[in-house]
Amino acid sequence: MKKDAKSRSLQRVKIMKGQLVALEKRIEADDYCMDILTQSLAIQGSLTSLNKLVVKHHIETHISTMLGSSDEKVHDKALKELEALYDLSNVRGKYL
Repeated sequence: MKKDAKSRSLQRVKIMKGQLVALEKRIEADDYCMDILTQSLAIQGSLTSLNKLVVKHHIETHISTMLGSSDEKVHDKALKELEALYDLSNVRGKYL
């Protein structure tokens, strides 16, 4: 993973760790349901951002290189990976 993508991904993970701790505390304190849901949705948003970073990096580095290959097997593998990413994004909606 490129240095910038890696540092941004790690930063997103650190944010999620803090959000998970906050969610755990809200649940233990038996906080208001909307506060718990709001915290949970914040974690989901952070995970979505991380997924987008990883997918973008994968497409920019691996798949673009594979599509430029003259080897038909490598080219076909790249197309299959793109199809898999497309299928994941359809199954999971906006979360990828």
